[in-house]
Amino acid sequence: MTDRSAAAGGGDRGEGRDDDVIADVIGDVVGDIGPIEALVCDLDGVVYRGPAAVPHAVEVLRSVTVPIRYATNNASRTPDAVAEHLRSLGLDVKAADVITSAQAGAAAIAERLPGARVLAIGGEGVHHALLEAGLETTSRSDGADAVLQGYGSRVCAADLAEAAYAVRAGAWWVATNTDTTLPSDRGLAPGNGALIRAVELATGRSPDRVCGKPSPDLYLVASDSLGIEPARILAVGDRLDTDVEGANAAGMPSVLVLTGVADRAAVRTATPAQRPSLIIDDLRGLPGVVPTSTPRALG
Repeated sequence: MTDRSAAAGGGDRGEGRDDDVIADVIGDVVGDIGPIEALVCDLDGVVYRGPAAVPHAVEVLRSVTVPIRYATNNASRTPDAVAEHLRSLGLDVKAADVITSAQAGAAAIAERLPGARVLAIGGEGVHHALLEAGLETTSRSDGADAVLQGYGSRVCAADLAEAAYAVRAGAWWVATNTDTTLPSDRGLAPGNGALIRAVELATGRSPDRVCGKPSPDLYLVASDSLGIEPARILAVGDRLDTDVEGANAAGMPSVLVLTGVADRAAVRTATPAQRPSLIIDDLRGLPGVVPTSTPRALG
């Protein structure tokens, strides 16, 4: 595992790295990053906001010369749909390059309850992942063995009620993620965590399992699919409480990019479990940290 110890003295900006490559490192946040052989990149707030690309993201990711897996807590879409969106922005991405929290959640249910009948709450990605895992889906709580709750833009009060009924009846409750907000082109919208909270209030308890970040599941699935140990994969995300914490739990070095949710003030007060290896203003800070065809930070 990569040595992730804090830099001594609170002022080390990363020996051997140019300051124009690392946009910002705050004191003891910085940790050592060894040779990087692959990238696991978050999507919302890092690559795109809503339908539009985050400035500079596409050109930088196109220059990366190591394999990339796109790991998202947003369970609303299928890997095919996510890959199509990324291709429309100019990236060369296949469905196999995308890992969603819905897939991780469905895999957890299939392992515990093979062939189970599952109440699917969320977008198409949730239903698709359950069917892909060999599970039966339903939109009613009656007879449900489990609940997989993920984000969907059309999730309504009736859906949340069905989830509450199933959970109270004893169904095994799996959440794809607990992100309270979701970056969009219009600002921050309520995320799946806000919807999970509604069911928690109705049932008096929390999900039995959360499979998206900050759990390490997505990162470990990415590591397995790449055949590369976590310490040699760099995780890139915009949230401390999901992306960075999940990477730390998986033993991956991490980069916080300030184009989404978290800001420098949040980093200064972050717990050790949520401290990134380094911080960059946008993805132009990646060249020089990961292998790219661009030797210096762009711009």
